[in-house]
Amino acid sequence: MKELTAADEANLIEFAVPEGRSLMQDGLRRLKKDKLAIACIGIVIFYALVAILAKLGVIATPWDVKVAGSYSPPSFQSLPLIFGTDNFGYSVFYKVIQGARVSMSVGLVSCMISTPIGITLGALAGYFGGWIDEVVVWLFTTLSSVPSIMLLIAIVFVLGKGLGAIYFALGITAWVSLCRVIRGEFMKHKTRDYVLAAESVGASHFSRVFKHILPNVSHFVIIDVSIQFMSAIKAEVILSFLGIGVQGQPSWGVMIDDAKLELSRGAWWQLAAATMAMFFIVLAFNILGDALRDALDPKLKGHA
Repeated sequence: MKELTAADEANLIEFAVPEGRSLMQDGLRRLKKDKLAIACIGIVIFYALVAILAKLGVIATPWDVKVAGSYSPPSFQSLPLIFGTDNFGYSVFYKVIQGARVSMSVGLVSCMISTPIGITLGALAGYFGGWIDEVVVWLFTTLSSVPSIMLLIAIVFVLGKGLGAIYFALGITAWVSLCRVIRGEFMKHKTRDYVLAAESVGASHFSRVFKHILPNVSHFVIIDVSIQFMSAIKAEVILSFLGIGVQGQPSWGVMIDDAKLELSRGAWWQLAAATMAMFFIVLAFNILGDALRDALDPKLKGHA
């Protein structure tokens, strides 16, 4: 048997779960030590607060009011002019804030739709196997065989343009990755001692699935939600840029689409503002997703 090196022993000590502390609690303890991840959480919370305040009409309302002349460059004379104006004289800063409201709502609603679907189908397929597993595998294999953006465009065209169509299209297509992960984890966990012990004392299938196995794989759900949230934001921007997404209200994708003509006039600030706003939230979710993976599932780092 290979002897443990000093580095291996240090890693085992670092990732050992203290007595009386759950895996989730220990993962959160490790996450708190990651300053970059904490900073990204702060960025996500900031965007969420901005979106909520914009939704309540506290800030950036009304956004469709002329605040200066057309294509006024960025200025520090007043807050609405900090990112300049568009061709109608509307504040680009207000439009960025309203775009954050749209993007955060798309991420939240799509995750609320896709996550239960992915968990339920993955759990049933992994736990029961047989024909149920075959049906679920066929379903997510069929969906994943179609390029995601083409599938989203087709669904949005069928449902009609608008934010509601984006919610639905993303929600019913984004569960595939989570379903695969949950299915694989349930296949591993259903034969473990704690599940067999629950079966021996008469626990029902429902109890074994949702009360015993699911809590032990819930960290995969948290990681997938952080990734899906970011993917939904990018998808909304792409669909709005193509003209089949958000209608009649500001969106980062719509702003980038409008900037195509503005660049010929030397008005670069709307493109820069929308791109910068999208950059920070997508980067924050990317880093946070990696940090959550490392903290909640240290085996992926090779420490287990």
